[in-house]
Amino acid sequence: MGDAGLVISVSGIRGIVGEALTPEVVATYAAAHGAAAAARTGRSAVVLGRDARVSGPFLAAAAEAGLRSVGCEVVDVGMACTPTILLAIEDEAAAGGIALTASHNPAPWNALKLASDRGMFLTPSQGAEVLAMVAEGRIPRAGWDGAGGRRALDGATERHVARILADPLVDVEAVRARGFRAVLDTCAGAGSLPTVPLLEGLGVEVDGLHLEPTGRFPRDPEPTAANLSELARRVRETGADLGLAIDPDGDRLALVDERGETLGEDLTLALVADYVLGRRKGTVVTNLSTSQVVDRVAESHGVPVVRTAVGEVNVALGMIEADSPIGGEGNGGVIYPGVHHTRDAPVGVALLLSYLARGDRALSEAAAEFPAYAIVKAKVPLERVDGDALLARAERELGGSRFDRTDGLKLLWPERQEWLHLRKSGTEPIMRLIAEAPDAAAAKRLLDRARELAGGP
Repeated sequence: MGDAGLVISVSGIRGIVGEALTPEVVATYAAAHGAAAAARTGRSAVVLGRDARVSGPFLAAAAEAGLRSVGCEVVDVGMACTPTILLAIEDEAAAGGIALTASHNPAPWNALKLASDRGMFLTPSQGAEVLAMVAEGRIPRAGWDGAGGRRALDGATERHVARILADPLVDVEAVRARGFRAVLDTCAGAGSLPTVPLLEGLGVEVDGLHLEPTGRFPRDPEPTAANLSELARRVRETGADLGLAIDPDGDRLALVDERGETLGEDLTLALVADYVLGRRKGTVVTNLSTSQVVDRVAESHGVPVVRTAVGEVNVALGMIEADSPIGGEGNGGVIYPGVHHTRDAPVGVALLLSYLARGDRALSEAAAEFPAYAIVKAKVPLERVDGDALLARAERELGGSRFDRTDGLKLLWPERQEWLHLRKSGTEPIMRLIAEAPDAAAAKRLLDRARELAGGP
């Protein structure tokens, strides 16, 4: 089976539905994943869930068929956000799981995110095993009387919410006493499913934007500052304490302060890390593309930062190795092991509100305590540039006091507090160019130089 048009990485198998991503493709990869998971664990149950995308139901049916064709028992959670699905794997002691979601990609996309029995996405070696089974056509199908069954799993979202509210760092009483008013924008995705009842449990008055999980996104679903103008306007109009934006599968959280100002996604992790580190000291783990504001937070608590390749599983594995109390990615992805080693926007919401309530501060005041950095990003289609050649040119022509080739190429100038990261995306057929500096002009100069080397404006 060819994979033309698919984006295959540690983040899953992604494609445009009806083009590269078809039911046949989904069934094949699901079968390979199920067979590999069962062989690895000796168990047959595989958790299956999907986000709100319109293509979700029929692709879930294809994934179920693939799993059952190799003798796996499908444990179906239905529509749920990704952290809920990953938690269910652990709760069910399953062999693994599949979350059908393309996360922040536009509506025509969908994907299989493949998870292990630990409720974490596959490691590179585990993912390579699945890909090899597909490429070599050696998926061990069950006979006519060996197909797996199916059962529905009810209450997964409710258990997810209950686990968050029960965590000792989530100060339910303080948050309820503060009486927050929040505008919540879930972009018609599955993130509303746990977040609305979570906020109700915390006594937060919610003004909703696009909470119905129709999968018909009213805007670009990635929760970047540029896409949150409607949320910012609603916060200003209503006088809310803050705005919360969650991506379609519920693992990324972006913030708008009480003035209607959008905060960079990197500040989500910085704010939550400051709160957690004030109560549990330990190494912070994040990826190479995350803002150095996280380093400043860690320094203020006297703890180190470990950086990994981009990808949730890389950060999660680094956290386990370092026994880290908090980590995540600079795209608003908070990983708090008190609940699970999973990016989890509802967890981020609960910890952030606890932070603000205990400190009796406005969000803008809390954010102002950190140094301001300008981070700028660009994308270059891989059809326009040779990614490896670009990295070689950048290393040769831009230099840098330090460099890191863990994931693409990161050039650093610590004396200027500037860095540039160039890497192939794991979710789109593009090169990502990211630059950060203490001011926007310096960051833009770095990014423009990288664009020039890529042969484009």
